[in-house]
Amino acid sequence: MSVENGRPDKRTLISEAAVEVFAEKGFHQARVSDISKRAGVADGTIYLYYKNKDDLLLSIFEDSMTLLVDGAKKELSKFDCPLEKIRAFVSFHFDQVQKNRSVAEVLQVELRLSNKFLKDYRPSKLWDYLGLLGDVIKAGQSSGTIRSEVDPFMQMWALFGALDELGMQWVLARRRKIDLSVAANQIAETFVRGLKAD
Repeated sequence: MSVENGRPDKRTLISEAAVEVFAEKGFHQARVSDISKRAGVADGTIYLYYKNKDDLLLSIFEDSMTLLVDGAKKELSKFDCPLEKIRAFVSFHFDQVQKNRSVAEVLQVELRLSNKFLKDYRPSKLWDYLGLLGDVIKAGQSSGTIRSEVDPFMQMWALFGALDELGMQWVLARRRKIDLSVAANQIAETFVRGLKAD
């Protein structure tokens, strides 16, 4: 995030406002004027930075995934054991969901409502994030810590699928909220036991 005169720059203000508006109103119901009002800028200012509302949504995804990838790399670097890295990845992911609820809602709910995202966009940043898991599994196989017969591609998607679904349940729950720290421990333990070499 860049800063101008002690304030976030206009692009950042717009992006942060869009996250809140999309989370509150939903992507399709949100208007550009709602976002500009929340950001404290003129409607036309948004078009200096983004082509349209879809472009703004995809930009939020790109920026958020960049932060996730960088944060996960930093977290994983604290551990040597691949199995501990898997536990750390799971805890990190849920910690980010909990700390950034509006962002999580936009990425896990509203993003899936975008035809542009589903049909035309190639989420390379998501692949980078998943690739961290895949690399950990491969490293574990090389060191003999993780079973050699498991497929790293399938396992990284299976683990991410569990994280994504429980994260969505947490975001959408109106009554019974899942305790994400408990979920992190259970999911990590389930996968670690399944991956661990005998």
